[in-house]
Amino acid sequence: MSLLDCFCTSRTRVESLRPEKQSETSIHQYLVDEPSLSWSPPSTRTSEAIHSTNVSHYELQVEIGRGFDNLTSVHLARHTPTGTLVTIKITNLENCNEEQLKALQKAVILSHFFRHPNITTYWTVFTVGSWLWVISPFMAYGSASQLLRTYFPEGMNETLIRNILFGAVRGLNYLHQNGCIHRSFKASHILISGDGLVTLSGLSHLHSLVKHGQRHRAVFDFPQFSTSVQPWLSPELLRQDLHGYNVKSDIYSVGITACELASGQIPFQDMHRTQMLLQKLKGPPYSPLDISIFPQSDSRMKSSRSGVDSGIGESVLVSSGSHTVTNERLHTPASKTFSPAFFSLVQLCLQQDPEKRPSASSLLSHVFFKQMKEESRDCILSLLPPAYNKPSEALPPVLPWTEPQCDLPDEKDPDWDL
Repeated sequence: MSLLDCFCTSRTRVESLRPEKQSETSIHQYLVDEPSLSWSPPSTRTSEAIHSTNVSHYELQVEIGRGFDNLTSVHLARHTPTGTLVTIKITNLENCNEEQLKALQKAVILSHFFRHPNITTYWTVFTVGSWLWVISPFMAYGSASQLLRTYFPEGMNETLIRNILFGAVRGLNYLHQNGCIHRSFKASHILISGDGLVTLSGLSHLHSLVKHGQRHRAVFDFPQFSTSVQPWLSPELLRQDLHGYNVKSDIYSVGITACELASGQIPFQDMHRTQMLLQKLKGPPYSPLDISIFPQSDSRMKSSRSGVDSGIGESVLVSSGSHTVTNERLHTPASKTFSPAFFSLVQLCLQQDPEKRPSASSLLSHVFFKQMKEESRDCILSLLPPAYNKPSEALPPVLPWTEPQCDLPDEKDPDWDL
C-alpha cells in the first residue's frame, strides 16, 4: 500500500508508516512516482532517537505553531517512557486535497532518505485515525523567524546571521548535490537546536531535477505556491516561462533570507504579486538597505568598511514562561553595521541572471563564511538567550487522541512546515 493510500484511509488504530525492509530504489523515483512506502529508521546524531508509535507514550505540552497552510498543528511534547522532549506535527488528512497529500508523502519519505546533520530528521511517522503524527527532535530555539519576532525584531547581528546561514546553506548544498531544488528556503524553515545545530526543514516543496534516470538542466513544474512563500521565490520561478528554473533559484532565496535576518522584516511581504515580480525583475540587484522592498518601515542599517557588527550582551536573562527579555542589549541596535563581505554575499545571491549566482558549494567558500572555520557551534549559543527547554503548562494525554481545544499559553509560530 502506498503512503498516499495510507493517508486517504481512515483508521481507528495507531499504525506505523515505517516498514521493516529498506527499499533499494533510487531516491529520485520517489520524487516522480507514487511507490509503496519502504524505509529504514533514519540516522540520528543522538542515541535518544524515538521510534515509538504508541500514542499513549506522548504527552502534549504546548502548541508552538501551525503550518502547511494552517492544516498542521505543531506541539512540544514529552516522550513519557524516556522523558525526552520532542516535536510532534499533527495533520488532519481528511482536510488535505490531493496535492497536499502528495506534498506530505514527499516530505515524509525524503526525510528518511536524506542523511545530513543540517537536514531536519523525522524520528517516526504514524497515523492515529485520520490524523498523521510526525515525531522529530525538539529544536529548542525554534525557527530563525521565531527568533526574529521574539528577540531580534530589528534584525540580527552579522555574526549570528553567518552562523545560521552557514548551517542552512550546508543543508541546501546537500540537497543540490542530490539533484533536488528546495523551493522554500526562508527563515521559518531554518531550525536551531538547543546545542546550536542549524537544520533546514520545509521539504514538502522540494522537487527533483532527476527523472527517469536523467538529470535535467531545468524544471518546468510550477505548483500553486502559497502567497506566504512568494517573497522568497526567484524571478524565474515566479515568471513561469519556457526557460524554467534550476537549483540557482534557491540561491536567490538565500539572499532574500539574508535580508530577512538582517532587517527583521520580510522583503516584499505587503506587495501585490505583480508588483513584487516587477520589483524583482528590475535592476540592479537590491540590498538589505533598499527601503523599497520594506514598504511599511524604513531600514536603518548602514554599511561599514570595518565590518564591525553590533553583538549582544554577555549575560541575558530570559523568562522561560513568557519569553520576556530583561536585557535590552539582546535587541540589536537600530543603527547596526554590516561588512562589505555581507553585502557582497547578498548581491551575488540576488543576481537577476541565475547563471551569475554562485552554487551552494561556492557560496560556502565565500569570504563572508571564512570566519566559520574559527568559530565553533558554541559561538551561536553565545549569541542567543538561554534555550527554551521547559514547557510552561502541561496538557494531560488524551486517549483515544483528539485535537486539543484549549487555548495554549505560548506564542505560536505561524510558519511551521513539513
